[in-house]
Amino acid sequence: MLWHFRRREIPWEVVDRKAIKPVFYEGDDDDEGPSLPLLPCVAVASVLTQATDIDIASVSDADTSPAVDDAAELRKAVVFARQQLLQTIQKKNFNALLSESWNLTILRRGKRHRVQVEYTGRPARLVGKVPALRPPPFIQIL
Repeated sequence: MLWHFRRREIPWEVVDRKAIKPVFYEGDDDDEGPSLPLLPCVAVASVLTQATDIDIASVSDADTSPAVDDAAELRKAVVFARQQLLQTIQKKNFNALLSESWNLTILRRGKRHRVQVEYTGRPARLVGKVPALRPPPFIQIL
């Protein structure tokens, strides 16, 4: 019997994690906070989650930080995961998110980095003119 030895794979190490709990959007008179206008809601679905993995190859020396530390790249990853979720809910005939939350995890294995984004939202179908998209909640913490 011939034995095949597999090379031992190095596991991914968690470098950082950021999480935002669900933020609910309601209609209100305050222009400063996030809100949806009071539109008739035809249907509300259960919470949907979109998980996205993005590999980032970086060269890290003692003097330079890896590319994954760039806040703009992390924001792009969160926005991309949100766009994927919005495409999913549009296929199911929903047009708005009543609540949104996201989890971002930065992983490292050797010189490679991976960003995992899990974007969660509660889709709804609103009647009337749907407001423009807001940025993801609390994206400024990145």
